[in-house]
Amino acid sequence: MDYLCRIINDKMDSLTNINRAPIGVFDSGFGGLTILRDIRRVLPQYDYLFVGDNARAPYGTRSRELVYEFTLQAVKHLFARGCHLVILACNTASAEALRTIQQQDLPTLAPDRRVLGVVRPTVEKVGGLTRTGHIGVFGTPGTIASHSYDIEIKGMYRDFEVHGHPCPMWVPLVENRESDGDGADYFVKKDIDELMAECPDIDAIILGCTHYPLLIDKINRYKPEGVNIIQQGPIVADSLADYLQRHPEIERHCSQGGTCRYFTTEDPDHFSPLASVFTGEPVAARRILL
Repeated sequence: MDYLCRIINDKMDSLTNINRAPIGVFDSGFGGLTILRDIRRVLPQYDYLFVGDNARAPYGTRSRELVYEFTLQAVKHLFARGCHLVILACNTASAEALRTIQQQDLPTLAPDRRVLGVVRPTVEKVGGLTRTGHIGVFGTPGTIASHSYDIEIKGMYRDFEVHGHPCPMWVPLVENRESDGDGADYFVKKDIDELMAECPDIDAIILGCTHYPLLIDKINRYKPEGVNIIQQGPIVADSLADYLQRHPEIERHCSQGGTCRYFTTEDPDHFSPLASVFTGEPVAARRILL
């Protein structure tokens, strides 16, 4: 029956000239692969095309102007590959570039296409996970300095208080495969203790970087009892499923073959082995230029 439905859908597409293409997923480095992993778990039927700008990572220490420029280049690349929907699976890109791309670039560049981020879906879930209204945010220095979570949370929950805390060592620990080492214990405990010392009433902490789920065991070990840890991957995946259901004009352009291709701006021989740590499966990437 599924096979017959696909034949019928393909025939209808040919009659209406609908071009189907993968869903694009972009990150400045590796962390967005945790988002992609959860999206594919929830929506395995679609095709995906991942682009990592690893040659220019990290974005967290870049200026807002450069983050916007680099992110727009990646979006244009994914559009050129046919993608009608692009997910910025990067907190820094979502915080620094998404709004400008949506409001300034898309109306003239590709008014029939969409670019979504990871910050707003995460914030939408916060209200049901706190009793005190005091929210902690762990993120890269760039994400914390942008105050993107502060702005989004305050816009949705006026009485909430947001306490951002940069964790500059967490990404290097993950990318150097030290997430299980003693150094990770030291820095995770240190940052949790510092955040909770700032405000003991915090009862929900957003992991505002897509690398951080690889440290979840240590985060759970050192967090105070009763504090909810909010991971973005499952939230973004569920939000995307809801978005596609509500926007059939976008969904019908998303191809459904269950495939996933990976591209990176750096040496694939370096990218692929570490990428497999994030995805939980073998990765064979190809190199591109943005």
